Amino acid sequence: MNESREKLLEVKNLKKYFPLKSSLFKKSNQAVKAVDDVSFHIYKGETFGLVGESGCGKSTLGRTLNRLYDPTAGEVIFDGMDIANLNSRELQPYRKRMQMIFQDPYSSLNPYMNVGEIIDEPLEIHTKLTKDERKEIIINILEKVGLKKEDMEKFPHEFSGGQRQRIGIARTLSINPEFIICDEAISALDVSIQAQVINMLEDLQSEMNLTYLFVAHDLSMVRHISDRIGVMYLGKMVEISKSDELYEKPLHPYTQALLSAIPIPDPIKAQNSKREIITGELPSPIEMEMGCRFRSRCPFAMPICSEADPLLKEVDGEHLVACHLY
Repeated sequence: MNESREKLLEVKNLKKYFPLKSSLFKKSNQAVKAVDDVSFHIYKGETFGLVGESGCGKSTLGRTLNRLYDPTAGEVIFDGMDIANLNSRELQPYRKRMQMIFQDPYSSLNPYMNVGEIIDEPLEIHTKLTKDERKEIIINILEKVGLKKEDMEKFPHEFSGGQRQRIGIARTLSINPEFIICDEAISALDVSIQAQVINMLEDLQSEMNLTYLFVAHDLSMVRHISDRIGVMYLGKMVEISKSDELYEKPLHPYTQALLSAIPIPDPIKAQNSKREIITGELPSPIEMEMGCRFRSRCPFAMPICSEADPLLKEVDGEHLVACHLY
């Protein structure tokens, strides 16, 4: 991780609500609170992991940061500029600097374009380079992601899933971004291919001085690649810590349960290990009541948990947790 500790991205009280559509007979004022008052920061050159169960708001947060979704409220400060309320024209310079690797390599590539055209598209939009100059960049970036010059003329259906994700990564890297959001970038790939792609991302980060937001549900893989990790639950950030510290000393009951669900390869150790099983009913992301959202499933719930929403506060160094136990 970069020792300068300079913040590239700072998120303050970010919210993203999706209003429910009104029916013919009933007008709705309700909304799904996918991201609700989230604050954190990412340093230049680091990888910030983002974990949580399906539906917790991880991908929505990532898409709101690079303005694929417009925020409902809050600030997204990228390199000193709040981009949360910029219009399309004002966002254009930041589009080049903030890119995204999508989860599904099968649907994120245009099947009617060959590889050369797919990678050339962002270059054509964001640069004023000639066709020959763009072609040289495409050949160079294909080699960086483990593909060949000859692959330029092929179409997405001619490649395996891992190769398609490499094409998606090449497209992302072609305009030399500073910040990349990896939205479940390896979850659709075979386990053996996942390791290859992760190693490639780490090599590219070192070579190109990239900063990553790594969204995933594979907790063991997140530990391997991340410098710091944030844990989300129902639209809220409940814990942030350095990677090793989070795994060795998780503070929030939800984080403890998540980590205990990681499979242990040794059958004897697995049999003797203690599992934190999450029970209770999952609250609705629409009708949010006052208090901690995890209280209906938490074994340590207290009266205050239903009265006040716990704030994300520093407990030990850079270890932050939102829980009334601390």
